[in-house]
Amino acid sequence: MVKLVTGRLNFLYLVISLLTFPISGAMIAEHEARRGEGRLTGMLISGLQKLTLLDFPGKVACTVFTGGCNFRCPFCHNAPLVLPERIESDPDGEATVLAFLKKRQGILDGVAITGGEPLLQKDIGAFLEKVRALGYRIKLDTNGSFPQRLEELVKAGLVDRVAMDIKNSPALYGKTAGVPGLDLAPVQRSRDFLLEGRVEYEFRTTVVKGLHTRESLTEAAQWIAGAKEYYLQQFKDSGDILHLEGLGAFTNEEMHALADAIRPYVPVVQLRGVD
Repeated sequence: MVKLVTGRLNFLYLVISLLTFPISGAMIAEHEARRGEGRLTGMLISGLQKLTLLDFPGKVACTVFTGGCNFRCPFCHNAPLVLPERIESDPDGEATVLAFLKKRQGILDGVAITGGEPLLQKDIGAFLEKVRALGYRIKLDTNGSFPQRLEELVKAGLVDRVAMDIKNSPALYGKTAGVPGLDLAPVQRSRDFLLEGRVEYEFRTTVVKGLHTRESLTEAAQWIAGAKEYYLQQFKDSGDILHLEGLGAFTNEEMHALADAIRPYVPVVQLRGVD
């Protein structure tokens, strides 16, 4: 179903209904059992947005949602893709997505892969090879905690753009990611790899009152100094946040001030979700 919605910026967005596969926990267990027995390979796919003009800059794309995440960011708006007891997936979801992509050849330019955390998927390389064989450009979203897998995909030419989350300053990273004692070394390795410029990339931070401050964002910007693009995303309450208590959104004016504060370290800073 396609519907037109007037946004706060007074222009029209095409909003395509998120196609989710209403599969029970038992079917997810069956999916993993079949995988373990060698009777099933492929991605754990939880949804498909058939059209996006926003998720892949400069491309008319679709978005594939993978299930599962190793972080528990309290502000996460995709709880159904993160919490194991709520993840829905189609055991044949990969085939469904590939069939859709075949029908959209020549119409769509790209495919955005998001989650959850897509790099949790051990079969992601094989899946991206199939997507690439259909002629699509590929954007990958990641939290940066699987650097080896990220490097392998980029070096294999399977990813055209990477969007990596920067959760907060190094000192507050574990708290913001919902993982006390988080080992930051893998995330730092992913950061360093992207800063080498081997693939088009962006860093991005969802800015949340109660977790972020001017000081912490300044430290985060210093941590990625020299980056090509850094986006500050205004927190939005989707109605299905992991742990909303004590969290809120900065005003538009505050978001602009935060962006100004970090531009000395990352010259190209842009805002998302802000008028």
